[in-house]
Amino acid sequence: MKLFLPKQHGAWAMLIVPFWLGVIGSHFMWEHIPFFIGWVFLYLATYPMLLLFKRKKIQFYIKWTLIYIIPAILLLLVPLFTRPSIITFGLAMIPLFAINAYFSSKNKDRALTNDISAIIAFAIAGLASAYMADGTVTMDSFLLFSTSILFFLGSTFYVKTMIREKKNLQYKWISWSYHLLVPTLWIFLGLWIAAFAYIPSLLRAIGFYGKSISAK
Repeated sequence: MKLFLPKQHGAWAMLIVPFWLGVIGSHFMWEHIPFFIGWVFLYLATYPMLLLFKRKKIQFYIKWTLIYIIPAILLLLVPLFTRPSIITFGLAMIPLFAINAYFSSKNKDRALTNDISAIIAFAIAGLASAYMADGTVTMDSFLLFSTSILFFLGSTFYVKTMIREKKNLQYKWISWSYHLLVPTLWIFLGLWIAAFAYIPSLLRAIGFYGKSISAK
């Protein structure tokens, strides 16, 4: 049986990076392994689940939602039993999922608001992975949460200027201004290492703009 998988390759980075940054920012527990695998299955389940709102191929999408959601629930019971209050982070994702469902129903999956809600949801998973270890949201975990959102939002602007909005001068200036503002913000906060980490994104946004290359 051929697996039904999401087609957005960039989403895999958003799925993986914030979660493990949260682990690195706290400390590793063996429960993080089933937590992460369950998180992956949950992501896989949301893909056909969101497509249900387009009201096409209903049975097909229900089948794949169930195939993925059942192991997701079973695996996510591990962190839930380890630290029951972690469910707060799952509840925080529900409004974001509702936003994604709305844009899916309107066939506007590429809308910027839809992208932002997904980015925040992925970043919340990083908060949850850190919280499971420490039982609290620390300044370090919140910093990692913020850096994930800022980085992937910049990537969203970059991809849009390379594909769908490549002839939109307004998007070009939004992207360039954003990529310049983020490292400037970190410098202002005295976080020079964080500022340096965003320089490659700035160079990419400006240097690759208008080039005949793929987003990859």
